[in-house]
Amino acid sequence: MWTHQTPLGPGHHGTAHPSPAGPAGQALAWLTVSTSAAASGFGPIADAAPLSLCAREPYVPADRLVAEMVPPPRFDSVRFDTYIPDPGQPSQTEAVHVLASFAAGLGGAHAVGGGKRGFLGFGKAKAPKTPAGPRGVYLDGGYGVGKTHLLASLWHATPAEPALKAFGTFVELTNLVGALGFQKTVQTLSGHRLLCIDEFELDDPGDTVLVSTLLGKLVDAGVALAATSNTLPGKLGEGRFAAADFLREIQGLSARFRPLRIDGQDYRHRGLPEAPAPFSDEQVTKAAHATAGAALDTFPHLLDHLARVHPSRYGALTDGIKAVCLTDVQPIQDQSTALRLVVLADRLYDREVPVLASGRPFDQLFSEEMLNGGYRKKYFRAISRLTALARDAKSLVEPA
Repeated sequence: MWTHQTPLGPGHHGTAHPSPAGPAGQALAWLTVSTSAAASGFGPIADAAPLSLCAREPYVPADRLVAEMVPPPRFDSVRFDTYIPDPGQPSQTEAVHVLASFAAGLGGAHAVGGGKRGFLGFGKAKAPKTPAGPRGVYLDGGYGVGKTHLLASLWHATPAEPALKAFGTFVELTNLVGALGFQKTVQTLSGHRLLCIDEFELDDPGDTVLVSTLLGKLVDAGVALAATSNTLPGKLGEGRFAAADFLREIQGLSARFRPLRIDGQDYRHRGLPEAPAPFSDEQVTKAAHATAGAALDTFPHLLDHLARVHPSRYGALTDGIKAVCLTDVQPIQDQSTALRLVVLADRLYDREVPVLASGRPFDQLFSEEMLNGGYRKKYFRAISRLTALARDAKSLVEPA
């Protein structure tokens, strides 16, 4: 995969990647934006200077986008039997049973397509037909109830080769369409047995029509769908846009899914100690220099850099990073910047990258107006995940 790191030269930081598998086999490299002290907010310290996210501008080719449509590292080994339902929340146990049955029902031949034959491939070919009713499940619930765990478990449990199953976030799916084009994306995914979409949200009216049309084409081709969200499918986009044309598209999307509600409290903080208070700049900087593979950046510089990198590349931005160390964390002033940070928080969480920070605590990143607005569930998810990663990072700081 994409973990090999080599220096680009004295005093420079970057990553060289091996050629991806495939017919193209082209070699890829990071584009180094800056190696100056200003890029990270700190001057160089000996030969052990940490990496900088701000010095990275990853290029992600289309073949990598397709190849990486699998559950992220955090969810690579999860299964239905590793999901521990809360005894006080029967909807969690029900969700496991429903999804396990859904996965079992996806075995055998592709749901739609020419020339399916009888049992064991013998007998007269059957005429293709579209399954009746919704061809998808939609996991709705609060943040931290294990929806992504269940979605990844569904991917693993579906009896099909990995090449016939796709798993990605909503932003990764829309970016795939941008990279391949609509028709090529339909062709690429139509042969799949299952498409899993994590963090399904509609932040832009244009995405509504795009995704509605795409999923319609895939369902017609026999692809089963599964998605997670903090919002019921019929309520997508609520508080953001409500034009009648878009509402019709949203209702069309809703009809393709069977909603499955999952109740419960945020498991990331269930019975765990409070997240550590922010550390000092000195502690964070010292830990970054003492931790192999750590990245060190000032929070304001990182936010500026995220504006220049497409959110679909935030995963590649963190390739090979073992810890993210941030100084001068401050409240975010505008919504666009806040939403970009939400995506980065998701990618760091997926990859189990601890986050060590100085400045303000993560529960003070977003304003009251943001936490009460149309994107509030995203912001609460980001706070939950960053807090969990801050707890993981506590061991990077040497005891006083």
